[in-house]
Amino acid sequence: MANQRTDANAGGIVKVTLVKSPICAPKSQKGVVKSLGLRRIRHTVELKDSSEVRGMIHKVRHLVVVE
Repeated sequence: MANQRTDANAGGIVKVTLVKSPICAPKSQKGVVKSLGLRRIRHTVELKDSSEVRGMIHKVRHLVVVE
């Protein structure tokens, strides 16, 4: 059974946009936002769609929007 969220862009590019500030977030989540390359609110980065990136996005899913 295929998962629509993870199989939608298999092998493609994922656009991630920071929409909420990580100021009050735990230190581990701040590190994930930094490692994704997000610097400020409304900053968008394009990342290779991989399981590692999907895991990082899942950890901070309340702070980002994925396209």
